This record gives sequence, structure tokens and C-alpha cells, in this order.
Amino acid sequence: MTKNNAIIGTAGHVDHGKTLLIKALTGMDTDRLKEEKKRGITIELGFAHLTLPNGEKAGIVDVPGHEKFVRNMLAGAGSIDLAMLVIAADEGIMPQTREHLAILGLLGIERGLIVLNKIDLVESEWLELMTLEIEEELATGFLKNAPIMPVSAHSGAGIEALRQKIFEMLADSPPKRVNAPFRMPIDRVFTMEGFGTVATGTLIEGALALGDDVEIFPGGLMAKARRIQVHGAEAGRVEAGQRVAVNLAGLKVSDLRRGDWAAAPASLINSYRLDVVVEIDKDMNREIKNNSKLHFHHGTGDVLCNLLLLDKTVLKAGQRAYGQLRLAEPVAARPGDRFVLRFYSPMETIGGGIILDPVAGRMKRHESATLERFAALEKGSLPEKIEAIFAGRSAEFPLAENIARRHFHLEAAFGEALKQLIVSGILIDLGGQIIHRVYLESLGDKAKSILKDYHKMNPLQEGMTIKDLASRILPRQPQNLAERAASAIIAAGMVKKSGQFAALNDFAVETTADHAKIKARLLEIYTSAGFAPPDKAHVAAQFATSAKERRAFEQMFAALVAAGDLVAITPQIHLHKSHYNAAFAQFADMAAKAPEVLTKDFRDALNTSRKFAMAILEYFDKAGLTKMTGEGRILLPL
Repeated sequence: MTKNNAIIGTAGHVDHGKTLLIKALTGMDTDRLKEEKKRGITIELGFAHLTLPNGEKAGIVDVPGHEKFVRNMLAGAGSIDLAMLVIAADEGIMPQTREHLAILGLLGIERGLIVLNKIDLVESEWLELMTLEIEEELATGFLKNAPIMPVSAHSGAGIEALRQKIFEMLADSPPKRVNAPFRMPIDRVFTMEGFGTVATGTLIEGALALGDDVEIFPGGLMAKARRIQVHGAEAGRVEAGQRVAVNLAGLKVSDLRRGDWAAAPASLINSYRLDVVVEIDKDMNREIKNNSKLHFHHGTGDVLCNLLLLDKTVLKAGQRAYGQLRLAEPVAARPGDRFVLRFYSPMETIGGGIILDPVAGRMKRHESATLERFAALEKGSLPEKIEAIFAGRSAEFPLAENIARRHFHLEAAFGEALKQLIVSGILIDLGGQIIHRVYLESLGDKAKSILKDYHKMNPLQEGMTIKDLASRILPRQPQNLAERAASAIIAAGMVKKSGQFAALNDFAVETTADHAKIKARLLEIYTSAGFAPPDKAHVAAQFATSAKERRAFEQMFAALVAAGDLVAITPQIHLHKSHYNAAFAQFADMAAKAPEVLTKDFRDALNTSRKFAMAILEYFDKAGLTKMTGEGRILLPL
């Protein structure tokens, strides 16, 4: 990682000198608004850069300290690599000091230092006392071993030592994820004369180059990166960890807002539900009840939400739990993203957590399987996380490539881990769409129930066609996908296949004496009828004198059709298979001798009525055997 790929962020109580400290370090005034100048406090995010010994630059984000502007502070805190907690020596730790410190911890920031400012206003004894108090107060948390740097931003005392300490801490900053699809939370939007709309933010993952396509989430608008700047200098390419201003060609200022994300096209997905692990601040003196209404801070955004707890009804200070955030507006997030929660009213920080599944389904509370899935997403290995994602999303038949892109950033190890899960039978591959074996088993149970009812009503048939079974199991899915799922159920041995039919494993056709009589009589009727068979309803009337007989008739009739002994020309017209074959042979013979076969000629050849001739010819058409041409029909090649 190059040293300029790091962001330094201030934190601390209002009027403890954060902005003046940045000016002493960099020579830049981050207060740019007239109201900020007038009131002498930071209201909006401010930005500067610190020139490093090698000439490169590290970005600095100056956040507001006043309690009324914590929302703005949160918009700038999420991208901080190195935190500077500023504490005035004459006042010590104050309420916003504690809230800012809690927010930094909740956002997962691990590196920082304490700047004890305004030392010119206190005696040396007081300074020693204040240093001990800070060490004791910060004995837990990510700043417990952080250096305490006494300075005076007003006189310049200690500034050079502070600058050198920052250089030292940035020298071993951890590397960024530059190979992931890029994304940048937008914190400012404005118009630059001659160029158009400009969005600024900190690139937190990936890399962006001039001319790259950019998608805005959650809005879905598309743009191109026409011009890029870093700390006021033109850049052809920027990487994670840099403060970036990008000219988004094709968009208006009104198209964007703070809280949006500029990201690689199709690299994120919008969601109204997030599965999360939540931790409540240890100093919180209020309870969080299930379904509480809260503010959700993620990236630079702030969205109202409700927190549903998985296996608790109340959360208290210092406790953690799994839950689901149901959002008033869609957000685009990735697994592992940190967030902060604040009360809806009064506005105060209560806790935060980590996003486990950014595109969550509906959560079932107090369910052990759900609890296990959340635990795997939080603490599991890569294969365990992959399994958990597919376990929660199997009903959607997700594509493997979409899960890889949206949940695992196209990790190189994803493909091999997925392959092993499929080989082991934990996951089932339905032609690129992956489901968990537990979900397949649930579909198998549904198939068994359907077939049980079918066998009861049709005891003389080998089973239900696989095509029909598939459409019954998954009526809302595409037929080809449903049939692949049905085939997987058969392959798993949950039901059996017999030709084109599916049946329960222990099912066998058993013909009764009554059924045998009906069969013989039906075959006699349709053999004798030739090419002018009676309507099915007329035939049924000869058998159906009671409910039992009607059922037996329908069962045998359906069995004869399924076996091919009778051909269903229409729902009411059926031919014995020998007559159907003779009719087709007759048409083929006529077609070989003439350019086309006319209906009247075919009727005369069969010695039947136009009604039956037309029905047979239309059946041939639907079967793809013949085709109308002009006034007649031709035989299609097989």
C-alpha cells in the first residue's frame, strides 16, 4: 500500500480544537462554510491532506464535534484508517468525546492516537493529572495502548512531534483491498464550472480509472468517470484509501445525495433487509426492545429502520445479539460492512455491528437453524459461509456467479470451496443455480406428498409424468428449472423414475378384477368404433352407475391413455392406438402421392365424418407431424 492510501480522521468534543489542529499540521482550514466561520465550530465535514516525508499525501477528514452534528460526523468516520481523538487539556474527556470514541469502536477502527490539545492553557501538574485520567478512562477499547501526544495547535508546541508520530503510524498501515470491485460512499456533491457534477468520497475498495463506468446505488443511474482528482491534483487512476473527487458525466447534482454509493456496475444489490450481529454500547443506560425503531448509519448514509432480534426480546448495555434490520429505504452493502445505530428519539448512539447478509430473506425468530446460519456467517470458514448463504437463499435458486459477486467479492477461493460443497452433496448444482440439500429434501417431501395423492387417484398408472410433477413442485419457477429440480430429487433417491414417469419408491400398479373388466370393455368399444369413436362422456355413462364405478372408470381410462392404448385426439375424442396408427399411415401414403392432402380426401379415405377427420388432422398439426399449406396439408419430415 502506498502511504497516501490512508485517511486520518479527527474525533472529539466540540471546541477542543480539532480544526485548528489540522491547520497547524497541514496549513489548511477545513471550515469552508460561512456559518462555520461565524460560529467558530465545525458543522460539515472538512477535508485536508498531510504531506508525508516522501512527498505523498494522506487525506484528513475533520468531523463536527457538536452533538447536533453527530450525523455528519458519522458520514465521515466510516473510512478512517487512523483516528486522532482530540481532547482539550483544560476540559478533559467530555460527553461527545465518549460518543465519538464509541462510534469509532463500533465502526471497527483499530488504530489511533490521542492528541491532548491546548496544553498552553494549563500548568504542568494539571497536564500530568489529565494524562493519567485519560489513560484510566481509555484503558479498554482500541485506544488503550495508543500514544498520548501533548500539543498546542495555537502556539505550535508539540505539532512537529505529532506529525512525526503520524508518519510513523502510517508507515505500517495495513494493505487495502484493491482487487475488489470499486466502491465509494458519497459525502459531497457539487457542480464544477466547465465539468458538471462532481461527487467526493473515500474509495474504500478497488480501483477507479478515467473512463470507467460507474453505477450509483441505490438509484441505479449510470455514469462515466470523466475526470478524477486526488487532493486537487489530476489522476488517471485511484485506489482504495484515497480521497477522491470524480466528475460523473451524464448526471445532475439532483441525481445524487450524501449516502449514495458510486460503485462498479452490478457489483452491489439493493436491499430492504440486512442480517446483522448487533452490539450495544457498554455505557448505554437504556434497553433496546425487539422491533425498536432506530437510525441506521452505513457509509455516509442514514436510514430509518426496525431492529428484529433473533432470539431475544430485549438488549441491554454491553450485550450482543443476532438480528435483522428492516429498512425504510433500500441500501447497498457488502458482508462485513460496519454500521452504527442511534435512537430515533432522542438521537443518541446506542450501538452498532457488522452486516452478515446484505440481501437477507425474511427471518424466522427463535429458530435453531437460523441461529446456526447467523453464527456461520459471522464466525465460519469460507465453505461454512458459502453453505450458510445458499441455505438462506435456496428458494430463490441463486446463480453461483451472483452469490460470488455480491457476497464474496469474487474471492479466488470461492470456486474451489463451492466445488467441494457440491462434490460432498451439501449443495446441489442445477445447471449453475445452486440449492442446499436441506431445501432439496423439502422439495422431495413435497414431491412425495403430491405423488401419494396422485397414486391414490390413479392407481393404474405407473406414475405422474416428470414434467407435470416438476410444475406441481415449483409452479412459479421456469419449467426447465423445475424439471432439473425434479431430476435432482429422483437422483437423490427420494422418488423413483420409470420411463417418463415419477412414482413413490414403494409404489406398484395393482389391477383389480373390476379394473380388468373395464379395460377389456373399453378396448372393445374403441376397437369396434374405428375412426368414428363415441364421446368419452357417452362411454362413461355405460359404466358410471355409482361413485365407486365412476372412479374405477376414470382410473382405467386415464391408465389406457397414459399407456398409449388410447390416443386423446381431444378431451372427448379418443382413438384406439391401432386406428390412430392406421390414420397416420393413410395420411403419409396420400402425402407421398400428392402435393398436399385435402381434408375431404382424408375424410373419404377413412370413411368417417368431417368432424373426426378435422380433429385427427389438427392433432397431427399440434404433434408436429403435419402442416397446413393452402387448402390442404403436407407431411413434415421426422
